[in-house]
Amino acid sequence: MGIRKVFYADWQMECCGSPFSVGEEVSWPLLLTDADDVLGGGWDDALSTLAGPTEEARDDRGALRLVRAADGLVAALPGDSARTGGHPSGLLCVERHSAAWAETTGYVRAIRVVRQAFAPLSPGSRTPAPVPGERSLEVVYRCPKWFGEAPSGVLVDLDVSGGAPPGP
Repeated sequence: MGIRKVFYADWQMECCGSPFSVGEEVSWPLLLTDADDVLGGGWDDALSTLAGPTEEARDDRGALRLVRAADGLVAALPGDSARTGGHPSGLLCVERHSAAWAETTGYVRAIRVVRQAFAPLSPGSRTPAPVPGERSLEVVYRCPKWFGEAPSGVLVDLDVSGGAPPGP
């Protein structure tokens, strides 16, 4: 099965997302992101490696490349990943802002609300930074529209293999 882990940031959902449930079909523009740039890293069990034909695409940041993987996944590569050769890897993230590329369609198999702890960047600082190793996941059936103070988004198991939806 082509199950991929996808991070959907709380602010992306709250701004222009639509809540979804386990078993639903969804279509999202995906961006392969350096996992260290998402909530302080530590996503080793959620990384995806992409292989497949690439094509040119553009968004408001300029030119980028799309990968069309054999399992049905379509994802944009940011400028620093858009090199020729090799198989880029990182965390797949829903990108609702400035995304003008093809979307990936699949069935939601699992949803976990991500709660990331934050602390001041340095003593006396008002700038919060993610605390490494201080993240929890809560299994839910439906993605919330509004997340409140603590959650940082959801981690979704997305089945992109084109299989049938789960039974009742």
